[in-house]
Amino acid sequence: MAMRRSTRRKKEPEVAPEPVIQEDPIDYSKPKDQLDLTEEQKDMDIPRCLSAANPNAPLNRAEFSYKEKAFKVSEVIQHTMFHFKFDGWLLEKKTEEGKTQMELEKAREAEKEEKAQAKFEKELMAKDSGEGLPEFDDADFALDLRIRNQFDFAERASQTFNLTLRERVMSTEPPPSSTVVGNVNQAEIYDTYIREIERQNYLKEKAEREKLAQKEGRDPKKAEAERVAPVQEKSEDVVHSAAMSRSLKIIERMVMQNFYDEITMDYKYWNDDADAYKEGEGSLLPLWKFYNDRARRKHVTALSWNSHYPDMFAAGYGSYDFLKQGAGLICCFTLKNPSHPEYCFSTESGVMCLDFHPQHPSLIAVGCYDGTVMVYDVRMKVNRPMYFSTIKKRKHTDPVWQVIWQDEDIGKNLNFYSISSDGRVTNWAMIKNELEPTDIMILQVTGQKDRDDEDTSLTGLAGGTCLDFNPYSAHLFVLGTEEGKIHKCSKAYNSQYLETYEDHHMSIYAVKWNPFVEHVFMSASADWTVKIWVHR
Repeated sequence: MAMRRSTRRKKEPEVAPEPVIQEDPIDYSKPKDQLDLTEEQKDMDIPRCLSAANPNAPLNRAEFSYKEKAFKVSEVIQHTMFHFKFDGWLLEKKTEEGKTQMELEKAREAEKEEKAQAKFEKELMAKDSGEGLPEFDDADFALDLRIRNQFDFAERASQTFNLTLRERVMSTEPPPSSTVVGNVNQAEIYDTYIREIERQNYLKEKAEREKLAQKEGRDPKKAEAERVAPVQEKSEDVVHSAAMSRSLKIIERMVMQNFYDEITMDYKYWNDDADAYKEGEGSLLPLWKFYNDRARRKHVTALSWNSHYPDMFAAGYGSYDFLKQGAGLICCFTLKNPSHPEYCFSTESGVMCLDFHPQHPSLIAVGCYDGTVMVYDVRMKVNRPMYFSTIKKRKHTDPVWQVIWQDEDIGKNLNFYSISSDGRVTNWAMIKNELEPTDIMILQVTGQKDRDDEDTSLTGLAGGTCLDFNPYSAHLFVLGTEEGKIHKCSKAYNSQYLETYEDHHMSIYAVKWNPFVEHVFMSASADWTVKIWVHR
């Protein structure tokens, strides 16, 4: 009996299904390293400043300074970077190279047209004659004369690797240097230049004399010896020479400087400690005393400092007494030698005023008691003025109380102004060898127009005593009169006064503009008052 063997399969264990995870689709437009920002953060504006500075440029580049002998950090750093650079072959038509290229192109086109025309003409001739054209033209095998190798020419090219560039830097020690120091003053520099100029002039004259001697057929050396011999004989009198006079003058000033050394020290450093305990008061210490025997029994009537030489001033001597008038004197003193004046000039009448020229320090304008105005040059050795006024040239008839230099006129002539008791303000121009007067203002007595003609003839003109020009407005000036009145006038409008100031009760001695404030001036009067005025 056959038996069946039943085979049963083992049941496999049931596995639970894994949950399916749904992945979000990949957004390729968003980088993986991008931050996840909220909507508020995305709406925020974050400013960003871009600069032209190269962050990779070195900040501590040092160079050796031969002046300071040390390595100094250079502040000049190159921030420019080339990201792309390409050399082009474009040419401008206006350039010479462009014009040449265009001419070559035109020549090639013309050559092609000529060949085509020649070929066309040959075809016509062959067609008319019934002959066939050759398969090859001889011109196609003609050698190009511009090629150097006319028989065998082959163009070959090869490409190689570019050689790598290597930069080599070597640091060396700075070259040795030495310091040369010397002391020199302005006088030594000037003397050296003068000697060099004299030497060059002497060599030029010597060369000219040698040429002249050769033309005359003489020996140049003998001619030079004959010329130098009499000069040496004349120069033996050294005592009375100009060089000796200048040397003695310098030595005299050195001796005077040692003699007045204490006074010089007081001038520089003297200070009275007692002034600290005095309210509104101070002390004055007399320093130098300038005296001249020729000025005995004369009044010092005027003083003027030289603008170019601050140690020099001029003093005028005369007399204020009408009954005791005599000759006048002008002395130029210097602080370097107070013992006696550097220059002296005498005048026929007493000196009442004087003034140094601001640009030409050697010129002095002088006004005298008899109404004469003069101009002296201290460089002249003679005792007479360069220019002086005369009766023919309408000089003043009363004493001249002030003279003042002004800028050059339209004709580039030096000129100055004077004021006198005769009621005239006059401009004197130095033209050629004489003074040309021009009356700028006739001083009328204030209120004279309201009087009768008889009173006007008896009163006359107002006597002027002083004047001064505004440093900011050259046409504007103020003047004082013997009546105690101050008038503001203008050179452009001289028919009447611009304004009159009536606060002084006696004669005006001086008026002066403020050099720093253009509308302020001050006045001094015989009524013992000094007043400051403001005009608008």
